[in-house]
Amino acid sequence: MRGRQPRIVFFAMSALVATTFVATAPAGADPAKPTATGSEEAHHADHESNHVRIKLTGSDMLDKVVAAGYDVDHGLTRVPDGIEGEAHVDAGQVAELKAMGVRILGENERFTWSDVADGGFRAAGARAAQPLAQPAQVTEANAATVRVVRADWFTTKGQGFLYVEARTTEGRQTNPIVLMQLENDSGVGTPFGSARTMSRFVDSGQYMFHRNLFKLDARPDQIKVTSSTGGVTTGKVSNWLEGAPPPLTDNPGYRSDFIDGYKHPQQLFSRAEEIARQYPDIAEIVYLPHKTNGYQRKSQATIGGTGQAAVVVSSAAWGHEGGNDVTVEFVERPGAGLPLGVDVSGKAVRVLLAKDANGALASTAAQVAAALETQSQGLIDRAHPYRSNAGTGLVVPTSAPVALSDFLDQKRVGAPEGEVPRGEATIPVLRIGKHRDGRNPGVLIQAQDHAREWVPATTTLETAERLVHNYKTDQETKKIVQDTDIFLVLSNNPDGANYSFYNYASQRKNLTNHCEDANADPDRRNSWGVDLNRNYRVGSGHDGYAGGSTVCTSGTYQGPEKLSEPESKNIVWLVEKYSNIKFMMSVHSNGGQLFWQPGAYIADGRVTTPRPPLGDEAFYWQSAGRILSQVKAYRETVVTPENVGGSSDVLYSSAGNVREDMYHTYGIYSFGWEVGGSIYNPATGNWQGGSFQPAWEGNPALVSGHSETMEYANGIMEMFRIAAEWGKDKKKPTSELVPGGGRYTGSVDVRFETSEPATIYYTTDGSRPTLQSPRYQATEFREPGQVFRVTGTTTFRWFSVDASGNVEKGYDPEKNGRNYRSATVTIVK
Repeated sequence: MRGRQPRIVFFAMSALVATTFVATAPAGADPAKPTATGSEEAHHADHESNHVRIKLTGSDMLDKVVAAGYDVDHGLTRVPDGIEGEAHVDAGQVAELKAMGVRILGENERFTWSDVADGGFRAAGARAAQPLAQPAQVTEANAATVRVVRADWFTTKGQGFLYVEARTTEGRQTNPIVLMQLENDSGVGTPFGSARTMSRFVDSGQYMFHRNLFKLDARPDQIKVTSSTGGVTTGKVSNWLEGAPPPLTDNPGYRSDFIDGYKHPQQLFSRAEEIARQYPDIAEIVYLPHKTNGYQRKSQATIGGTGQAAVVVSSAAWGHEGGNDVTVEFVERPGAGLPLGVDVSGKAVRVLLAKDANGALASTAAQVAAALETQSQGLIDRAHPYRSNAGTGLVVPTSAPVALSDFLDQKRVGAPEGEVPRGEATIPVLRIGKHRDGRNPGVLIQAQDHAREWVPATTTLETAERLVHNYKTDQETKKIVQDTDIFLVLSNNPDGANYSFYNYASQRKNLTNHCEDANADPDRRNSWGVDLNRNYRVGSGHDGYAGGSTVCTSGTYQGPEKLSEPESKNIVWLVEKYSNIKFMMSVHSNGGQLFWQPGAYIADGRVTTPRPPLGDEAFYWQSAGRILSQVKAYRETVVTPENVGGSSDVLYSSAGNVREDMYHTYGIYSFGWEVGGSIYNPATGNWQGGSFQPAWEGNPALVSGHSETMEYANGIMEMFRIAAEWGKDKKKPTSELVPGGGRYTGSVDVRFETSEPATIYYTTDGSRPTLQSPRYQATEFREPGQVFRVTGTTTFRWFSVDASGNVEKGYDPEKNGRNYRSATVTIVK
């Protein structure tokens, strides 16, 4: 059997909203405005990004805005009537967004949970709940009209919060819209009160659930949810992120806090190689085989403005290899009836413009572009009219030779000193473990798929430092290093990260340019590249899943084909070569979500990629609670339950993401983490959002790169402990049919329960259960397991498999064993 098998859960699952905030560049680190010699228009792509608050009607509009090239992939919050977020735009693009139906919000316009009681609930009236359908002998029991999915209590910075998620079977009703009212008590034995109307959430046209998050002075024991259609239910309140063991940083003598600021890829990779040299007994470097594009570009210029007479010219050589030395000049000669020609002297290209019989200039932009491509003696690789122009305008002489540039010689204000190496780049992976021979479970931490996300890289490096510095002195760290095989990709997008550090702070994608002529001029250069987290094979935009764009200038451009990029090929190579990798964390920022599968859906009908079996979902939730408890231990940052779960439910559809591929193709437990989420500010009573590059030092209680690095490193260290325990787990799960076998009058509702996260395979037809038998499933996504209504005598046969692959009672489902579990429910009429 494989090491990972489907498993099951028996507690309510988490909610939907994503609270992310788009970054502003750190002080003194705004992009400079490079000057492109030969272009008569300002390079608008280099204008400083203005962050405007926007309101979208829903996922369909989000997809259209992203496909049009707007950078709104982060900073999104689901609100009852759409999606709020921030966009990186200039003044001209604001008008374009408005024309697409996007609403520009005022400074203080932000969705907040209402504290107003009732909210008009009773005005909607009520009607009786629908009767239950008559079941067959064994069917899934028709769920109650209203169900509490989860009710969580947590505290942070001295304030208590209650998060509730509930679902009604009539949630799709829109005329009138079903309302849900929430009440809570104030502790055991106290009455319900403080009625609030819950917010109804719809995504891609599909009803999700109702929910609420609000502040309370005292922890409630129970809640009551009432539907305007007549349903009512109660539920117990659980604690969120409480009672966890202390983090490793509390151990006497434990060393942490090694990172003193943001690190560009050269610093990250240099330190990784140094660690491998310093600690050869527990560390080594694995060099990934697929070289990246590198921090390099062809040299370019746009000559003649932006009209029909404009020509875009690109060098054959990379800028640092001679392209930056090329000049192009358009020359008028005296005389009449002269043909178009090109003269080359060294790196100087002179276009000799044609004249007609009357001595008038006669060369169009299209003709000049063709001549440059064929007659420049290999100096010009690409020449074409500007964007979508036909190039019918007549070219006029330039006043002087125009120098081509790769625009990589400009430095952003505040960028670190030192030149960036040019040429193709090799990504090193820092591998840490006492036994690096495949015997231990591998854990892959992949940081900085997205270039502008600087905190994930420092977080990952901080974990490396903690491992090697504490290995000999801290027993728990020693166990991690001895019992796991850790692979740290400190920056999976070094080219884009360098561009973010040195040229354009908001760079998201890599530096591979797949754009054709219409988008290949240098004014588009900050929009080139592939979103590496849209370039994988499962749930891809190429297969119709939402969230990946086919537009090469879009922030979520998925690439020309699956795995088109060396960076994504490298990750596939790594997990195929090291098949012991069983856990994976793709670390991003900013938003404070921790999520897993499903990560994408087809928008029409909101058809998601396959959801994990209920047992896997349980293991994810269990692991998330441990990881996030360690984050909270540093400075009380709470990743709220609404921000945990399947990423397509928590955040949005992200077609072709790495987590989906790793889980479904290789059976790797694959997490995605948006670090740097909102922090409750007791001084203002609000949640304060993070950014891609927050100031490194700041208010330690609120947003800073240093604090985020430390707290999320706590979480990654806990993930290592989870993997180590998973590898040592030999304990077999147990399971029960509840209320169990026996004699019942009329009918009875039964369900399965397990002693730990585990998947149950069962039969009711008298056959022996196997891995091909029906699998116990959730009632609904993010809910507990099914409830079966039994109306005739039935024998259930089943077995359970836990997260580590241990099978209950040692049963072998592939052979003819009989030591499976069995219970007979006898119905007396």
